[in-house]
Amino acid sequence: MSRAALLILADGRFPAGGHAHSGGAEAAVAAGRLTDAATLETFCRGRLHTAGLVAAGLAAAAAAGHDPLLLDDAADARTPVPALRQTARRLGRQLMRAARATWPAPALDALAAARPRGAHQPVVLGLAARSAGLTPLDAAHAVAYETLSGPATAAVRLLSLDPFDATAVLARLADDLDRVARRGADAAERITAEGTDALPAASAPLLDITAQQHAAWPVRLFAS
Repeated sequence: MSRAALLILADGRFPAGGHAHSGGAEAAVAAGRLTDAATLETFCRGRLHTAGLVAAGLAAAAAAGHDPLLLDDAADARTPVPALRQTARRLGRQLMRAARATWPAPALDALAAARPRGAHQPVVLGLAARSAGLTPLDAAHAVAYETLSGPATAAVRLLSLDPFDATAVLARLADDLDRVARRGADAAERITAEGTDALPAASAPLLDITAQQHAAWPVRLFAS
């Protein structure tokens, strides 16, 4: 296993399309809930422990070798808003292209054929991690980090926030990220005995509502 593969997978420059998405930050800025580094930290912490935890469980399960089609169905069940399902599949399709070029594997080819319009991004990320020789915990860390880095990067553009302040927010949330990744990986270990019901199903209703509203905006800086 190459530890460098984890750095590549989690790198914001990996061509997976995440740069076009704000993770709900754009809608939060417009609503006045995200205005500075302190509110960015609050926003990111909430997103990490809800959407991030769900994504960590799914990614870890895929990296552990569980059926990605069943996991994709589980992701659908945990994503009640059409706009977020569409976003997750769009990001999954782009990540699939990048992963198949970077770490070619039959499992990636099979999922791409079964889900031509894209599987949910955390499932694809977990399968990419497995193809790269990474562990389920590695996959959980990568997807949990993305849950934070997307909004933090978007906030720099949306608020003209000092990048140093945004990076400091990520550093302060490092322990939370570790805990969320571990919870996701632990849940994945229980799938054999409990099925996909073992996976986290945390929800963030406000993120869901504002994501659907954001999708209808005629003009926006980010796709989501």
